[in-house]
Amino acid sequence: MRRAGMSLSHYVMAWVVAGLAAGLIPGLVDGPRAAEQGDLSELTLEQLMNIEVTSTSRREQKQSEAAAAVYVITQEDIKRSGATTIADVLRMAPGLIVARIDANQWAITSRGFNSHYANKLQVLVDGRSVYSPLFAGVYWESLNELLADIDRIEVIRGPGAALWGANAVNGVINIITRHTSQTLGGLLMGTVGTEQRGLAVARYGAAAGPSFHYMLYGRYFLRDASGSVISTGDPADDGWHDTRLGFRADRDLAGGGR
Repeated sequence: MRRAGMSLSHYVMAWVVAGLAAGLIPGLVDGPRAAEQGDLSELTLEQLMNIEVTSTSRREQKQSEAAAAVYVITQEDIKRSGATTIADVLRMAPGLIVARIDANQWAITSRGFNSHYANKLQVLVDGRSVYSPLFAGVYWESLNELLADIDRIEVIRGPGAALWGANAVNGVINIITRHTSQTLGGLLMGTVGTEQRGLAVARYGAAAGPSFHYMLYGRYFLRDASGSVISTGDPADDGWHDTRLGFRADRDLAGGGR
């Protein structure tokens, strides 16, 4: 994490990320877009109950058949929420306690006993635990997956240690991202505000064969300080910014695996 004051250079950097992507990657804006998930309001009750989940038994099954209190946040929900962080997206899940400590820290848990170092909730990204070995919990400020690339978030309230091991005492959160075959083409996104001063996202995905897909992405954001006061009476210096560049590739195996 890096602290930052509010300077013009941070605004410039936000648009440089988007500008470089648009200039270096041909056809970024006009490339084919990923297939968007349908509007859930148009589905029948039976279709909603047939949404597939994988976190309750480590295999695909209908939500109505899952032997657990599971709630699914879909990509459509994320897009309509206007949230810019995973922590804010989780406010939509019933039974979760989502508390924002300051401008760059969150405390999230289920069934009480919430704190910044809460370690009774198992958090996964594509089935892999993302807990910190420092305290067996999650630093939510470091979990910066692109929201546009999240397929769904499955939230299970209740113990799940038999399947997921340590930490799954009060619940499990599984963040499932999209396969790169669903993120083809270009994406440019930017926001400007008073609290979140700047956000710029650039992504480009392509295919290198019938079974191999990849994507490149860059993300920059700048958030203002919370305005809270520390014990000395001085304003808290908790504004922050982050720059991230990444690459992902997926290959479909002959047996249907990835």
